[in-house]
Amino acid sequence: MTSETTTAPAGPAQKGVAGAPRRSVASRIVNRLGGGAVQIGLILIAVIWLVPTFGLFIASLRSQTDNNDSGWWKIFTKPAELTLKNYSDVLSNDDMTSGFVNTILITVPTTILVVVIASLAAYAFAWIEFPGRDWLFLVVVGLLVVPIQVGLIPIAKLYSGIHVGGFKMFGSIPGVILFHVAYGLPFAIFLLRNYFAGIPRDLLEAARMDGGTEWTIFRRVIFPLGGPAIASLGIFQFLWVWNDMLIALIFANRDSQPLTVAIQQQVRQFGSNIDVIAPGAFLSLIVPLAVFFAFQRYFVQGVLAGSVK
Repeated sequence: MTSETTTAPAGPAQKGVAGAPRRSVASRIVNRLGGGAVQIGLILIAVIWLVPTFGLFIASLRSQTDNNDSGWWKIFTKPAELTLKNYSDVLSNDDMTSGFVNTILITVPTTILVVVIASLAAYAFAWIEFPGRDWLFLVVVGLLVVPIQVGLIPIAKLYSGIHVGGFKMFGSIPGVILFHVAYGLPFAIFLLRNYFAGIPRDLLEAARMDGGTEWTIFRRVIFPLGGPAIASLGIFQFLWVWNDMLIALIFANRDSQPLTVAIQQQVRQFGSNIDVIAPGAFLSLIVPLAVFFAFQRYFVQGVLAGSVK
């Protein structure tokens, strides 16, 4: 007895399965964004963004008279106008040099304190069980939306009442550092906690089985594995504090003012003395730029952390 099997012709839906899937409009746009024309456009945008920086650098190498007479682009026809006298004058300016030193004294301790405290707190929020942990973390997240301007007057009143011997908190470098640390910790804890929570639990359990304490686990497991995120946070914090002027303008006096305030004072006192302002501004720019390029590899790793497993 012979049985015959009848095969129905493939319908449109079945043909669609065998063929290549149709790409959406959004997918085609994304693929085109990786083309050579787009990359060339991005390079042109980057060059345009760099033009003001290049102009600032050229203006810092020209005299006040030359800058008043013509624009910085005239240097291509008159390269003899370049001089290092402006930088020698800035380095001999007490306000600018002390501002540069104060900027380092404010930025470096602030960055270290934020990174260390936030790393310890993030580890506790991610891997240590204690009562009210989640609610306390929600409070930290809620502090992210509090603007800096809200705390200026209350903290200024608090600092005014702190006197220890001849030391006054208001107008001092420690006062500026503490304010930066307080407002930098919420974002730092939030960033590092989310990164630390992605570390496999098996590594921590293995360390505990080997007799490791919480401090040992943090120092030998969490801190090395969290290096990219910690480095990214350090770069961000360094740039924020180095370029800050609002907090320093309020909480620092003449002896503790950073470079940003010193440059602002030069503008207020002398108006258009670009021969002092331009080299001072370029010196303020070059340090964070050098820090960024020096730790660019860690920054990229921190940005991409968690995107792939």
